[in-house]
This record gives sequence, C-alpha cells and structure tokens, in this order.
Amino acid sequence: MPINVVLYQPEIPQNTGNIMRTCAGTNVILHLIKPLGFKLDPKYIKRTAVNYLEHVNFHVYEDYLDFTNKHKGRYIFLTRYGKKTPKEFDFSNREEDIYLIFGRESTGIPKSILKEHLDDCVRLPTNDSIRSLNLSNCVAVMIFEVLGQQDYPELSKVEPETLKGEDWLLQ
Repeated sequence: MPINVVLYQPEIPQNTGNIMRTCAGTNVILHLIKPLGFKLDPKYIKRTAVNYLEHVNFHVYEDYLDFTNKHKGRYIFLTRYGKKTPKEFDFSNREEDIYLIFGRESTGIPKSILKEHLDDCVRLPTNDSIRSLNLSNCVAVMIFEVLGQQDYPELSKVEPETLKGEDWLLQ
C-alpha cells in the first residue's frame, strides 16, 4: 500500500515544491489540504519541483474533513509537541496505508486535531535553539524513516542505468 504525505494548509510554495520532488523520487502520494498559501500553478512551484512535476501523484482537498472522509488508514501527525520519536513507530507493514500529516509552516496542525491523536504524534528531536525544522526537511526525514523500515520498496539502491549508472565512480 502507498505511503502518503499530507500537507495541512501549506503556506510556502518552495517547501511544497521541494516536497513534490521528494514524493516524485520516492513513489509517495501527496495530499494538499486547502486553503493553500499560494496558487497551485506550475510557475510558482516549478523552480523547486524542477522538471519532476509531471511525476508527482498529488491530490487537493477543500478542507481536513474532505480529506478524512476520503482516506482511511494510519494517520501519523508530525508536531513539535509530540512525545514520541519516529523510531518508536513500526512502519514495516507494506500493506498498511500510512498518512504522514504535516501542518502549516507558521502554526502547525491545529491543537483540536492533535488532541484526538496523542498516541500518533511524532516529534523529530531537536535542542531548544530552534522551534522546529523546515517543513520540507521534516517530510524527507519521515519519508525515509518509513521507507527504510520497509527496505526501500521499488526504489533503486544504486545509481540507475537510466542516469549515470551504478559504476559511474569507477570510470
């Protein structure tokens, strides 16, 4: 079953573009919950998504309820208020629909939503010098945590022959 990234009301097109690129390269489905802080127009996100936009499987929803009504599965909420680290979760079941949910860059996921899912809240550990990591970095960390626990299904562990090839360093 697929791994899904859910962006709750993302505000910064560059972050969303970076996330789109990561999703394109990892076969992860992206879900965007409105309102968006930018126009979902290629000219706004193409620079960070580069030429990979056509490879992104993404969907847009009117609001959180619209999203939850259409998707059932395991919801994992990324928040600086979480009390568990990613390592405390078992993501090894490839048959389970996993939804990694990330909040707005400015305010995160609403407290009203988080309070209903306390056992499913994850914190990426940091010191007290910062409030949080950049959204696109958090998404990448979590995608690769899940994929790593699943042994990177359908991903190449070496440079593909369609690019420079596995033995490029030996040339």
